[in-house]
Amino acid sequence: MKKIFKEKPSLSIQYKTSFLLVLVVALVAFLMQKVIGYIGTALLLLVVVSLLAITFEIMPVLLSAILSALVLNFFFIPPLYTFHIDNSEDILLFLMFIVIALINAVLTNKIRKAEKTARDKEEKENSIRLYNTLLNSLSHELRTPISTILGAVDIIKENRDKLSAKQRDELLTEIGTASIRLNHQVDNLLNMNRLETGMLKLKLDWCDINELIYSVIQKLDLTTKKNNLKFKDNDQLPLIKLDSGLMEHVFYNILNNAILYTPEYSTITIDVSYNDGTLIIVIFDDGNGFPESEIPFLFEKFYRLPNTKTGGSGLGLSISKGYIEAHNGTIIAENNIPTGARFTINIPVESSFINNLKNE
Repeated sequence: MKKIFKEKPSLSIQYKTSFLLVLVVALVAFLMQKVIGYIGTALLLLVVVSLLAITFEIMPVLLSAILSALVLNFFFIPPLYTFHIDNSEDILLFLMFIVIALINAVLTNKIRKAEKTARDKEEKENSIRLYNTLLNSLSHELRTPISTILGAVDIIKENRDKLSAKQRDELLTEIGTASIRLNHQVDNLLNMNRLETGMLKLKLDWCDINELIYSVIQKLDLTTKKNNLKFKDNDQLPLIKLDSGLMEHVFYNILNNAILYTPEYSTITIDVSYNDGTLIIVIFDDGNGFPESEIPFLFEKFYRLPNTKTGGSGLGLSISKGYIEAHNGTIIAENNIPTGARFTINIPVESSFINNLKNE
């Protein structure tokens, strides 16, 4: 019944449904009266009241309980077609039926309300927990680049005449890197909101996937750990119709995660291919990989692997998955063989080989 009525029907429909269901079950029982008897009928009617109590409001359920008792008395308990009962055992049966039906209706309704209260409380606690997780993450993720920018600007202001050109360039580079990081975090928050509110609209256009990946690589910070990023463009790829802005976020999030969480000097490889209408992107590294038990949770919002260093809001992979699914594609995370992590992206795309014709 819960599955049938995902949204609770109106009160008038509940009354009508309760009334009709009791009558239908009573009619079936009446036709089979010689087989099941009035005790079996009483049990069937109690089942009906119980099922209705699972979904409906209390008043329609009470109506079904009282109607069931009247129908049982009039049509099934001897003497038939009268509300008079001669046998003391039948009187006891009738009274027990009424009591059980009413208690069942009331208790089931109270249990439903208690479950709803518990669910609401749990959802509220989950929301608070996610909110705290987000605040804790952002308190670090936003404060760090902001502090870097403010610190560098202060140094430039206070030591304008003392800094060499090289020192000024280094400080400006720090400001630029911190600004990109700050912008990335703000983008993640805005993009998650777009996904959750259903406001995401694809802007499909022809793009060269090789150029798109190169543009993402140029925005990554590879200076901190000196990771080795390997990508060889595939001249056999056609032009692909994608939302290049969204896919740029996908590649940046996955590659930035790989840079952050793989050991220093790890190799990160990007492989792109096209097969029968499907764009296939594989990004893998030779780092430590994932704990097998944590892989099912990698794409959950705000999720971060246990015992990882501070940094990241836990939104990047969740957003990437949302963008890929918006393209009707899939992304799979798994451990690479022999070591490391692997992400495989498959996206059905419209393609054109006009660029190859031009080259020829």
